[in-house]
Amino acid sequence: MLYFFTLVIIALTVYYFYPEKMLPPGTVIDRLVVLKSKRKMEAYSNGALIKTYTVSLGFNPSGHKQFEGDGCTPEGTYTINARNANSGYHKNLGVSYPNDADRAHAAKYEKSPGGDIKIHGIKNGRGYIGKFQRWHDWTHGCIAVTNAEIDELFIAVKDGAEIEILQ
Repeated sequence: MLYFFTLVIIALTVYYFYPEKMLPPGTVIDRLVVLKSKRKMEAYSNGALIKTYTVSLGFNPSGHKQFEGDGCTPEGTYTINARNANSGYHKNLGVSYPNDADRAHAAKYEKSPGGDIKIHGIKNGRGYIGKFQRWHDWTHGCIAVTNAEIDELFIAVKDGAEIEILQ
């Protein structure tokens, strides 16, 4: 039994510390595709897939975000419209949700569509969680990556880049 637990600890240590492949220097990401059902985000440059990230989503990840507080990550095509180097979640890239259709849908129900959807790192002071944040969906509708990953995305993703979020 002790042997088993030793192997588990070794495996978790390797998972945590094993370095991820970094983006090539000077890479410009012009399109992101989030595959919610696979918990993956693909980064493209000039039509070529450059890197795939493992992500965490909203705590209620199935389906399109409809209202503030529903815990869903939106689906559809948006743009990267902001960046914040001083985020409460290390750094973030803003996603242009809600669009006109999202606002109109929520208005039919006299509710807010929500907003502040971001691609972000781990909550400040909790960065030690690292890759383990990927093990469950924990955001309020955002797309979460590790702090090291948002550092590289923050530099590489161009303003106005398209982000397509698919189920």
